[in-house]
Amino acid sequence: MKLLEVSDLRVSYGEAEVLKGVSFFIDEGWLISIVGSNGAGKTTIMKALTGLVKPTSGSAKFRGREILGLGPHQITEAGISMVPEGRRLFPKLTVTENLIMGAYNKRAWPLWKQTIEDVYDLFPILRERKEQTAKTLSGGEAQMLAIGRALMAKPELLLFDEPSLGLAPKIVEVIFETIEGLKKRGVTLLLVEQHIGHALRLADWAYVIENGKIVADGEGRQLEENDYVKQHYLAV
Repeated sequence: MKLLEVSDLRVSYGEAEVLKGVSFFIDEGWLISIVGSNGAGKTTIMKALTGLVKPTSGSAKFRGREILGLGPHQITEAGISMVPEGRRLFPKLTVTENLIMGAYNKRAWPLWKQTIEDVYDLFPILRERKEQTAKTLSGGEAQMLAIGRALMAKPELLLFDEPSLGLAPKIVEVIFETIEGLKKRGVTLLLVEQHIGHALRLADWAYVIENGKIVADGEGRQLEENDYVKQHYLAV
């Protein structure tokens, strides 16, 4: 079943058209990767899907319901949550307080006590750090907290915007192992990532975006062997 179907999505910043008719879909339980260079339009897709920018035209249907034009809170209520680029934590709040902030919607709030225990089971280090403020965490711990906060919303679709950005290679491996673990649990995932090798290896299906347009798509492993992708993105 198509969980999300995006058709002819266009976004402009002033006179500059950043997304030029992007179309893709996500089946339930899949991990979809969108890869490309800086400025290709990856993050703009995420912002459009979460209500942070207003598209000029196009459609995005989540479980058959149009979500373009809804506000961020309404989209979270519908079942979409995002781990944003740069994490965007509340630095002066504790780990526990940051997590609870992720549960402020009608679908998630009644279950927050159980959900927070699930997050602590997923990331035991956060249980150890639960009384510390977010600003005291390492980069890897902060990314785990950002993932945990997104999971607190009980999403049916979880978006990852550049999760490896600014992290040491060893921590990048841990974060991608976590993403793979979520996929195995049946969470539907949309991953936007510059670390293209990782993103393609994890993906059920992947899309390559250049200058606001999808230029290639296919199974993740298949694209990893694609000559164009190798030459332009994998330095092979």
